[in-house]
This record gives sequence, structure tokens and C-alpha cells, in this order.
Amino acid sequence: MIRAAAFAVAALACGARADALPEVCPDPQEPCGAFKPHDLPFVREADGKARGEELSAPFLAVILKSAPPCTLGEPERGEAQAVFPRKKVFVLRFECDGDAENNVTYTNVDPRHAFVAVYAGRTREEAEETLAVAKLTGRYPDANLRRMQVRFVSP
Repeated sequence: MIRAAAFAVAALACGARADALPEVCPDPQEPCGAFKPHDLPFVREADGKARGEELSAPFLAVILKSAPPCTLGEPERGEAQAVFPRKKVFVLRFECDGDAENNVTYTNVDPRHAFVAVYAGRTREEAEETLAVAKLTGRYPDANLRRMQVRFVSP
């Protein structure tokens, strides 16, 4: 019971209702949960029950760059994070480097490609603004919007 209450408090801290899927924590200065720096975090349930996977609430992201699996990493993420200091930049590293702990993936993406993306918001209007900033930099001419969820897959 204490763990369930702790989850509810943590979920509310990230803006989620206790009875809904947990919102992501999009501010890189205020991460939540135990995630790797290249992941977009959300508060996971802490009730001790085994789960095959857990999902965040849906959100919009701007896919900045895509490439073959496991070829994008911290250098690309750090470069993009400098452009978006208040929006979390994340990289798909699912099952890379033979590390079973690379267990975060995302819905509505092609598993045959890695990507660098930035959290763009919950509304289309906010996401369009983030997309415009990405394109204005000249670094991400193929940037595009995607609705997705974070998927934590248990090892």
C-alpha cells in the first residue's frame, strides 16, 4: 500500500493522474525514475508486480534524425540537447551494445531504425513550434512529428 501511494505521489509530480498512464518527464533538468540519460523517463509503477512492459502516456516528439540501429548515441543526443535545453532529447538504443539494460523503446516507430528525437509536447500546436525550431536550425531538414509512448520492456 505504501508503494502504491508513493507511485501516485511520484506520478502526480510528473503531471499524471494516479489512474492514468504516467506522463513522461520532459524537462532534462528534472528527470524522474531510474532511466539512462539517452531515455525519455516516466514514473514506473512501484507496486512490486512483475510486468512484461510498461507504457507512458502518449506524447508528441520531433524525430530529428534517423540511422541504422545502434549507430546514434550520446554525441548526437548532446548536440541536439544544446538546441533544446528545456525539452528532453532522447535516442533509441534498445538492445544495443549487448546490454540487456537498454530496455526502453518507443511505440509508433520503425524498429529497423535508430533515431534522435526531442519531446515536443502534448498538443499539436506545441509540437509544431518544436518542429519549426528544429527546421530553423538547418541541422534537421528531415525532422518530422510523431505521436508515441515510451515502452519499458522488462529484461
